[in-house]
Amino acid sequence: MNYQKISEKVIQGQELSREECYSVLRAPQDRLLQLLEAAFRVRETYFGRKVRLHFLINVKSGLCPEDCAYCSQSSVSQAKIEKYPLLDDEEILNGAHEAKSAKAMRYCMVGSGRSPSKKELDKLCRVVKRIKEEVGIDICLSMGFLTDALARLLKDAGVDRYNHNLNATERFYSQICTSHSYQDRLRTLWSAKKAGLELCCGAIFGMGESEDDIVDLAFSLRKVGADSIPINFFHPIPGTPLDGMNYLTPLKCLTILCLLRFVNPDREIRAAAGREFHLRSLQPLILYPSNSIFVSGYLTTSGQKPEDAWQMVEDMGFEVEQEVVGKMA
Repeated sequence: MNYQKISEKVIQGQELSREECYSVLRAPQDRLLQLLEAAFRVRETYFGRKVRLHFLINVKSGLCPEDCAYCSQSSVSQAKIEKYPLLDDEEILNGAHEAKSAKAMRYCMVGSGRSPSKKELDKLCRVVKRIKEEVGIDICLSMGFLTDALARLLKDAGVDRYNHNLNATERFYSQICTSHSYQDRLRTLWSAKKAGLELCCGAIFGMGESEDDIVDLAFSLRKVGADSIPINFFHPIPGTPLDGMNYLTPLKCLTILCLLRFVNPDREIRAAAGREFHLRSLQPLILYPSNSIFVSGYLTTSGQKPEDAWQMVEDMGFEVEQEVVGKMA
């Protein structure tokens, strides 16, 4: 397969065939650099050499009634993690200052649970307004399922973007979760979009899905119109139902990132959770297909320190992007 022809096709606005998608996922080790070069051409066309940093805070940990098999915070997890209710205002505000100091352009507030309670919602709306006034940083919130009314409240409070991942295809979804459906997740995305919130919607790879699932999910993320697409690589945590599911290689992770770039050329592609665990010494190569990364850590796992991320970006000849608050992706 000529990967340069694939990049030319994508830049011209054409959609890849399934056969071309499979050829990306099946790229042999000795063709990896050619594939990355092709993906970089697309990335550079839309985003230049800029890298967006995101800073995530777990504002509410554990205590979740859902049975997502991959999650250390779910009701079926025996993982030894911290469990606590929604943090107080000052702790969340301090996190925003940390995000700003880390050169992050977006502060991502994530809380476990099916949906925010009225008390939680009131607190979140209050602290979001303070963050906007006192820190000045874009905010992405993830608190489970939304109704149209809840989404409007968050938008009015100053939330810029809402995260709600598809995680898997509709066909595969029941194998990783039974307490809610794929359609439930879509309904939240439509509510967020209807309220005028940007969409952060991604996936988790490495849970036993097929190549068909990977390709279908790449196109599903395009169909929902996600502004930002976090690509998580499943990090097995002892005590979760999927503990022991660990077959991803650096090559597979990179081919998945390239595929997502080709299918969603003008969208923010973020190398998210699990990149440190699975890519190891090849982490810098994620910058060729991706234009965004998390710094500092994730929900219940640690991540790359901001200073190390800055150095990686500089060493690779890229530049950290710091965006004006409120600007669209």
